[in-house]
Amino acid sequence: MSSASVAIKVENLTKRETMISIFLIGLMFFIFGFVSWVNSILIPYFKIACELTSFQAYLVAFAFYIAYFVMSVPSSYLLRAVGFKKGMMFGFWAMALGAFIFVPAAMSRTYEIFLLGLFTIGIGLAILQTAANPYITILGAKERAAQRISIMGICNKAAGILSPIVFAAVILRPTDTAMFQQLSSMTDIERSAALDELIRRVINPYIGLGSFLFILGFLVYKSPLPEIDTEHESEHLATANAGKTSIFQFPHLILGALAIFLHVGTQVIAIDTIIGYANSMGIDLLEAKVFPSYTLFCTICGYLIGITVIPKYISQVTALRICTLLGTIFTLLIIFAKGELVFLGHTADISIWFVVLLGLANSLVWAGIWPLALDDLGRFTKLGASIMIMGLCGNAIMPLFYGYFADMLDVHQAYWVLLPCYLYLVFYAVKGHKLRRWGF
Repeated sequence: MSSASVAIKVENLTKRETMISIFLIGLMFFIFGFVSWVNSILIPYFKIACELTSFQAYLVAFAFYIAYFVMSVPSSYLLRAVGFKKGMMFGFWAMALGAFIFVPAAMSRTYEIFLLGLFTIGIGLAILQTAANPYITILGAKERAAQRISIMGICNKAAGILSPIVFAAVILRPTDTAMFQQLSSMTDIERSAALDELIRRVINPYIGLGSFLFILGFLVYKSPLPEIDTEHESEHLATANAGKTSIFQFPHLILGALAIFLHVGTQVIAIDTIIGYANSMGIDLLEAKVFPSYTLFCTICGYLIGITVIPKYISQVTALRICTLLGTIFTLLIIFAKGELVFLGHTADISIWFVVLLGLANSLVWAGIWPLALDDLGRFTKLGASIMIMGLCGNAIMPLFYGYFADMLDVHQAYWVLLPCYLYLVFYAVKGHKLRRWGF
């Protein structure tokens, strides 16, 4: 049965239905974060266990996030055909399958099979994100969309803080630092045995994760989450969009999708590269594992600020402009700031703390772009959301640029890739989101 036959207008939801919906979508964003941000420790983990270059290691992010590019538009048609809830169930089941693929990958220590598992998890997440982001964007007053998205972001990033720490606690052992140092002096047989033992530690955790995701998909399908009408147009909007035949006739959406591409790229670089950057300063993996959590903590601080001040004191557009400017400034400080600093028990170059502060700069960018890009789309909302989700492949592509320059130059100079990204985001925040026809 088509979802359109049971969909209701969002303004017809009761307050209780709205709160339950926000809670359930928040739970989903927590799961998105837990599964996504574990990549920050999977990258250095696979680099050691599968003996990879920096470029090869960042294929973790590529395999995971390129699924968004492949599946986002098909996801919009899937959701239109089966509805939000059944589509979400399929998304969770795809993630479960991806987690189970880790078992044969670990048994054979085959990196390519791990990448297949990550791609499959990414397919499930693409379906879920295509449903959840427009859902939460329209689930209430438009001027409070950034506030709601910030709450979702807290759920996402809180899980991101936990996931590398939980992964490290479950997978890594205190003796691993000594073992990593001894790998180069081992015989081929000894090294292979040590790395086989290391990689097989993921088997039980991912069997548990896959089972949990499978059950959760069924529970979401049976939950009271309502189907809502995302394609309703007011009379004024229907008149304005009457001549529109293509999604590409909305420049603020297309430019917004590019902004999402670059934003998520900067976000994943800030989080997924910081352990490697800490390693370059002589900080070992067991100590460095907390740095992604510091970055995500700064992001949560930004979300809390956003929830407090938007829209009471500043508009979501102003918050977006402030954050994109901060990202530009922090990038320049990463590159040019120098000097050793002891902070939170870590002895490191001061520049790493500006990588951490990118979490603050990135915090309200996603929440700022989404409502601006989806504004006035009307019946094009679901397709527009899928185009925005396609932008998440920036998570796949931007780390490869970083990894390429890290191999060619070094892990510090590779942060130059962030600068043009933030400059474009400043453009979108100031001018790009206003465009309603092509031509400047």
